[in-house]
Amino acid sequence: MMNKVENNKAWFLVLPMLVLVAFSAIIPLMTVVNYSVQDILGRSAFFVGSEWFVQTLNDSRLQSALMRQFAFSFTILAIQVPLGIAIALLMPKKGWQASAVLILITLPLLVPWNVVGSMWQIFTRGDIGLMGYGIRQLGYPYNITRNATDAWVTIIIMDVWHWTPLIALLCYSGLRAIPEAYYQAARIDRASKWAVFRYIQLPKLTNVLVIGVLLRFMHSFMIYAEPFVLTGGGPGSSTTFLSQTLATMAIGQQDLGPSAAFSIIYFLIILAVSYVFYVTIMNMQKDKAENNAGGA
Repeated sequence: MMNKVENNKAWFLVLPMLVLVAFSAIIPLMTVVNYSVQDILGRSAFFVGSEWFVQTLNDSRLQSALMRQFAFSFTILAIQVPLGIAIALLMPKKGWQASAVLILITLPLLVPWNVVGSMWQIFTRGDIGLMGYGIRQLGYPYNITRNATDAWVTIIIMDVWHWTPLIALLCYSGLRAIPEAYYQAARIDRASKWAVFRYIQLPKLTNVLVIGVLLRFMHSFMIYAEPFVLTGGGPGSSTTFLSQTLATMAIGQQDLGPSAAFSIIYFLIILAVSYVFYVTIMNMQKDKAENNAGGA
């Protein structure tokens, strides 16, 4: 029997990608870590250890922004996931209708983030905006620049309009991957639509839903352009999220040390929450599979 000779030349094809990743991710990350433990004064730098991290964790502005961020992220997930599943279930499965619906539902995803904010800023104006003018004609004094509740609800609706199609498309692809044999067996057993959804469709959607929720959580936790263009973080600081607070510290105030420490904490929060969610879902799937195997 001849010994196989391993050929590692294929790694040279990966080398350009590794170099790009090093320049686009690793080097900036190391720079931020370096700034987070130093006090930059002109061209001089003094090592301060964990001082900026302690200051950041005790900053009331950042604590408030963090609470607003969690409230926003969990609210839009609670709306977009069920809505995306419902849209996917209602979408046509074949024919030209399916193609037309797929094209129409993808359109919001093609709009750049800053353009979304500009569109909704015009849309919600009380003088020329269809939404703002229409609500005011109903007798409600709608104004996102003065009323924090109006601003919050508008940002949530804007995000739901922009990103629910992503969840719907992921769920639609998951539904289309379910073999027809499952539905045939359900029809033979005279299963109701709710039973089909609960025992066939929803379990098969678990993997794509995990991907969709993780993507949406990470993106919602980093939202910047849309609320910045729409409300500027106002009224007051009611719609100022973590990314806007970080940008103000780093660019507006030139607090490089505290903003670097804050960005690292920001990254670790996203990583930790995403990891906990992923592990929890995977453990639930594993336990369910073990229970099914034990019952069989």
